[in-house]
Amino acid sequence: MSDDPKTLVSTDWLAQHLKDPDLRVLDASWYLPEAGRNARDEYNEAHIPGARFFDIDEISDSRSDLPHMAPPVEKFMSRMRAMGVGDGHQVVVYDGAGLLSAARVWWLFRLMGQENVAVLDGGFPKWQAEGHPTEDMPPIVRDRHMTVRFQNHLVRDVTQVAAASKLGDPAIVDARAAIRFRGEAPEPREGLRAGHIPGARSVPFTTLLNADKTMKSPDETRAVFEAAGVDLDKPVITSCGSGVTAAILALALERMGHSQWSLYDGSWAEWGMFPTVPVATGDA
Repeated sequence: MSDDPKTLVSTDWLAQHLKDPDLRVLDASWYLPEAGRNARDEYNEAHIPGARFFDIDEISDSRSDLPHMAPPVEKFMSRMRAMGVGDGHQVVVYDGAGLLSAARVWWLFRLMGQENVAVLDGGFPKWQAEGHPTEDMPPIVRDRHMTVRFQNHLVRDVTQVAAASKLGDPAIVDARAAIRFRGEAPEPREGLRAGHIPGARSVPFTTLLNADKTMKSPDETRAVFEAAGVDLDKPVITSCGSGVTAAILALALERMGHSQWSLYDGSWAEWGMFPTVPVATGDA
């Protein structure tokens, strides 16, 4: 793969740059309850040297009933200052699953107008498998100011997605497992209907990844989107269960040079419980 500090970098790239004074590494591990894993405990046991723990559930909009919605600008700025992440830093985000939640934090940084942020391809499992160093000590943090310029075009709400569903433009792509997309499996969150947004196409995030949880090449991911019937001449809205794995689709689109994308933050956690919006089942 070719390393791109604005989208995706390899473990080799990170190993070479780990001592750079302006590098900031974030552990953004996050799991659904059924995974039986505690992200913060795992971080405390072992993480990439210098990494800070980014708590996706805490650094979110506490006023919303929906899970881990994007935080208000002021909260994001204050949390990043406390973590010593700010202007002039190159950020690399990883997670303990390989590639699951790290892309969500990449998207959050992009939403806040930060360009110099990349996901670690293959994440912590690949880093460990290759014998790179880890530590269990928290990093020494110095405050750093971050200038935020909120990018409205990178996020969509239920009204905008409903309009896209009706008009067929932008295209809507769903990152959940195909069995959930078709409405054949119960949702992990209680009280949600089963199925998908009418007109959406199914691109399970796992279909964009190799066996070692690295991302497939831009040509390969483009082929996956096209095989799923996604019209890449249109802008794309990505969706999933709660706005986490939708960001993997966004990252793949960005790497493909398809910059006209946005993420439906509420995703199925919102659509599936909204009584006034329609739900489709079966294949798209």
